[in-house]
Amino acid sequence: MNNNNSNELFERAKQSIPGGVNSPVRAFKSVGGTPVFIKSAKGAYLLDEDGNKYIDYINSWGPMILGHAYDPVVKAIQEKALDSTSFGAPTLLEIEMAELIKSMVPNVDLIRMVSSGTEACMSAIRLARGYTGKNKIIKFEGCYHGHADSFLVKAGSGVATLNIQTMPGVTAGVSVDTLTAPYNNLEAVKKLVEENKNEIAAVIIEPVAGNMGCILPQKNYLEGLRKICDEENIIFIFDEVMTGFRLSLGGAQEKLNIDADLVTYGKVIGGGLPVGAFGGRRKIMEHISPLGNVYQAGTLSGNPIAMIAGYTMLTELKNNPGIYKELDEKCSYLKKGLPEVFNKKGIKHRINSLGSMISIHFCDHDITDFETASKADIPLFNKFFHHMLEHGVYLPPSAYESWFLSNALTYENLDETIKAADSFQG
Repeated sequence: MNNNNSNELFERAKQSIPGGVNSPVRAFKSVGGTPVFIKSAKGAYLLDEDGNKYIDYINSWGPMILGHAYDPVVKAIQEKALDSTSFGAPTLLEIEMAELIKSMVPNVDLIRMVSSGTEACMSAIRLARGYTGKNKIIKFEGCYHGHADSFLVKAGSGVATLNIQTMPGVTAGVSVDTLTAPYNNLEAVKKLVEENKNEIAAVIIEPVAGNMGCILPQKNYLEGLRKICDEENIIFIFDEVMTGFRLSLGGAQEKLNIDADLVTYGKVIGGGLPVGAFGGRRKIMEHISPLGNVYQAGTLSGNPIAMIAGYTMLTELKNNPGIYKELDEKCSYLKKGLPEVFNKKGIKHRINSLGSMISIHFCDHDITDFETASKADIPLFNKFFHHMLEHGVYLPPSAYESWFLSNALTYENLDETIKAADSFQG
């Protein structure tokens, strides 16, 4: 496989961009080697600057649920751009987008658009603090909620990939107000709540973790957190930047049959454009300015190009909910085929999946939290990553990331993926 152009572009990029990339995990630092520079994408495929073609299991980290360059979304963007790319003023489209989201997520009464998942999570935490009058939050080891200061304490994903144990630039005060517990450990949360009585404003969690691989909540875990939050006047926040509108029309809340107080979105609701949102119960959301005194603002919030892309994507999903069944079946097909390959070769592994999210950990123990994920064979995953890349399959360049399937994937693509894995020697 020829990578001359990518190699040259990476060297060129390092002269003007820190590390040569605009987001750390793209640097291939964990898996080694030179990142692939993408030129274009269509459907289930990526095309790089050297002309290599790959079956894509990143899908821009989730939003390309219907595949790349999905024609109705592209056409909608092209048409809307003729009206101007930004106004900095209210538009009808923002209302329609908010109404569409509310129609798909029943417990969202009010929703505020922002421009990224980080911004959505940061704003939700500020709102929870303003609403409750308390300062501390509980997050979970290995869960990533963006790069705002308070979220970078034991944040998993890119932080774990780069082996950054302490976080320069994050003040001690922020760290003190950020309490962490192992994922799937309810007793640890109870202990933190007891030790910090009447001081905790919010519990924020990825209801299905995607930043230490795909890790599912164990039975009654989220229900237990919901109960604690109700008893202690704590705002329960679901970070659905990855899972929102991907696991089902109503996201993880619908898929797992549990309601949060606030929920954050990103990725899918922009059809691939930079966008995010946070929403929830009216009594809480009314504390956001200009209704309340918790300030949040964004010049490009509700950007018309992002709104039309997201509106078109979500409308397609709402009108064709069978897409979720198709995605589930494709993911199940992959989950059945890959173990057959690994078992035949005696390669120890665990595969976690839900809906169209899936990940492989090379180990012989169950993966339930960040500690168990970190004890898997990371070097073997790195070797597997490069093997699959050489065979035209583009996986997340980190053992700590979930894969994301698009409905553009065909069963032929899935068979090609399984065949590529079958030639891996371990």
